[in-house]
Amino acid sequence: MHTVGFQAIGTAWTLSTPDPLEASVQAAVAELVQDYDRTWSRFRSDSTVARMADGAGSFELPGSAAGLLRLFDALNRLTDGAVNPLVGRSLEVLGYDAAYSFRVWGPSLPAAAWAETVSWTEAPGGSGAGGSGAGVTVRTSAPVTFDIGAAGKGQLVDLVCGVLESAGVRRYVVDAGSDLRHAGAEPLRVALEHPYDPARAIGVLTLADRALCASAVNRRRWGEGLHHVLDARTGAPVDAVAATWALAADAMTADGLATALFFADPQTLAAGFDFDYVRMFTDGRADYSPAMAGVLFP
Repeated sequence: MHTVGFQAIGTAWTLSTPDPLEASVQAAVAELVQDYDRTWSRFRSDSTVARMADGAGSFELPGSAAGLLRLFDALNRLTDGAVNPLVGRSLEVLGYDAAYSFRVWGPSLPAAAWAETVSWTEAPGGSGAGGSGAGVTVRTSAPVTFDIGAAGKGQLVDLVCGVLESAGVRRYVVDAGSDLRHAGAEPLRVALEHPYDPARAIGVLTLADRALCASAVNRRRWGEGLHHVLDARTGAPVDAVAATWALAADAMTADGLATALFFADPQTLAAGFDFDYVRMFTDGRADYSPAMAGVLFP
């Protein structure tokens, strides 16, 4: 396999393919990543998200936003408001801000109610999925700080896979740190990193033509009890679940479900999604879907 590596949206990426990627395909991936970052990043002043934080209004987003917003609609409902992209303001207050100050400058704040603060419409002829298509108009009733970390990196993985497939690449592994998507005849063995010891694994699974996404409280941790997984209802970091892994057909869904598993019973999420999972609690217990029964080490 040939591998191309690059840095994007704060993490290291690798694209593994049987043959070297043509320069034009690599350029298309780079342009896609830049466009995505220019829309959704709360760490750059020229993004659409930065304009949303400046004041209420109407904002135009690319067609790919429809799939992401539809997923957030569903996750917000299934978790009773715990998964809400307006949690970005709480992250800023706790120190995970655009300047990476990592200094707490206020108490945890509940996020604004998603359905009451944000509405969106897809232009006629839109894709209705995670890919490109007609644009999306988002309307906000107040200044808001979006943070799409619950599912955005997974969506970008899917969009990169779309570029590869449009170029005729049918076998690949797209690895964006904790988010993976595989396609091809040869399955991939993946270790599930122990959330308290990166040198250890709690199990190993076989990934074949699916996406695997993980979330853990040891990632993006900057102080005692401070990390990036917040309950939007309170604005406070979670403390009962240590790590989650979700397997789904696409990375956006797997990424969103990996976040939702911190807050909702898997059976509740199964009402809206087809997925497999492993969830590890802070007291060392773990639960998992039947298909994952042989994945964990004794």
